[in-house]
Amino acid sequence: MELFSVESLLFLSLVFLYIYLHFPTTTTKPTIRGFRNYPLLGTLPQFLKNRHRFLDWSTQVLRDYPTNTAVLARPGKLGIIMTANPVNVEHVLKTKFENYPKGDRFISFLEDFMGRGIFNSDGDIWKVQRKTASYEFNTKSLRNFVTENVTFEIQTRLLPLLSKASSTNMVLDLQYTLERFSFDNVCMLAFNVDPGSLAGDGTTGAEFMAAFDNAATLSSGRFMCAFPWLWKLKRLFNVGTERKLRESIATVHKFADEIIRSKTEAKGPTTHNQDLLSRFIGAEDNSPEFLRDIVISFILAGRDTTSSVLSWFFWILSSRPDVKKRILDEIETVRSRKVGGAAGEAFGYEEVKEMQYLHAAISETLRLYPSVPVDTRACLRNDVLPDGTMISTDFFIMYHPYAMGRMESVWGKDCTEFKPERWFENGVYRTENPFRFPVFNAGPRTCLGKEMAYTQMKSIAASVMERFEIDALDKDTCPQHLLSLTLKIKGGLPVRVSLRKKGNCASGRNEKTFNDSEA
Repeated sequence: MELFSVESLLFLSLVFLYIYLHFPTTTTKPTIRGFRNYPLLGTLPQFLKNRHRFLDWSTQVLRDYPTNTAVLARPGKLGIIMTANPVNVEHVLKTKFENYPKGDRFISFLEDFMGRGIFNSDGDIWKVQRKTASYEFNTKSLRNFVTENVTFEIQTRLLPLLSKASSTNMVLDLQYTLERFSFDNVCMLAFNVDPGSLAGDGTTGAEFMAAFDNAATLSSGRFMCAFPWLWKLKRLFNVGTERKLRESIATVHKFADEIIRSKTEAKGPTTHNQDLLSRFIGAEDNSPEFLRDIVISFILAGRDTTSSVLSWFFWILSSRPDVKKRILDEIETVRSRKVGGAAGEAFGYEEVKEMQYLHAAISETLRLYPSVPVDTRACLRNDVLPDGTMISTDFFIMYHPYAMGRMESVWGKDCTEFKPERWFENGVYRTENPFRFPVFNAGPRTCLGKEMAYTQMKSIAASVMERFEIDALDKDTCPQHLLSLTLKIKGGLPVRVSLRKKGNCASGRNEKTFNDSEA
């Protein structure tokens, strides 16, 4: 005679599963909140439940934890220390830099797409690329970039496109427009190649950019996989997302290989060192595959970062007439100092540099919507972080710029407000500690293009705002973000464009608070 029927056993199993999931074990005191830890499974159940809202979930956990640092335990020996504590960030990115490389695991996740480019390499491979690339980011290169490439693209392509959108009252995807702009710019800067994607009807380069977006999103999706062997198994059998990823990567590689082929064939005695790619081609020991990694890495850095920041920036300004007015007043002041200067003329490098409130507004956008919202480092040797957290060999530490921008302990009680004024001290713009504001990385791996990115973004914003009103269609609802290798607005940013009439700057104040529930 059976003691329990099949139905009874199933019912008991469900009861035990419910108890298991709702009453987790934890090694911490009940009064201290963190990631829920289950026997054998670690934090996996909570991770699976919240991975669709990973940034806001992890931000809330770190906010509630006293040190803004918590352990995310995965099945097996995999452990991740997640932190939004500036002293920990400085320890990892600077003080103990050699102990915290990217690591083989991180590199393997992105290697199909990015190879061993500068953003996906360690050691000598990284150092060689860093040293070679640094020659392109000096003051002279920056000035030339602004006065030639950016100005040309703004005056002959971007402004006419916005003017057409204004005259036809069409709805424009501003994020996609800015991506095309940035794509043309980075190709000119790094490879001396003009794809002309913004000059066409929107289809030029569309296949490549769609493939690039898919490759970036699907590659980053590997980090959200419950078990690494799942995506590796799909890759082995070429099915599902891994099949789509392979197809997208093939399109990206084809484009990059064509750039390399054209540059190599055109190479002559006067072309050496004219652009970033030429410098690498000049080194005879660099393989075609390595050159391809260089191309992909700099397209990612130059296209996706600035376009995503400016998209968030223009969405925010749609509901902040007070901030918009201050920026427009500053632009008008800068214009008035230029002898013979008239609205609509290109801004020079020095003029852009004067726009400190605009600089602050872009910094504030980056604080709340950093281009790279999270980043990861491996731990080579056992260590203790400054806040007392122990980290073991083969653990990973994830520092969290997105969460840091929302930490009261870092930015004060108004941390969720968009407030450019926080960047001024005694009326002068102040440079923030990079370990409190690590949106351009920090330490030895600080972004080489930081100043160039600011100059490009300010040039675009000032030129557009001086002539046009940009009105986001859904300005009062925070757009969903797409967590890819960069933080983009999911589905783009639909806007209407209209010519700005002089003197119609809105006044008044409309505080916007960014709650995690909105994102």
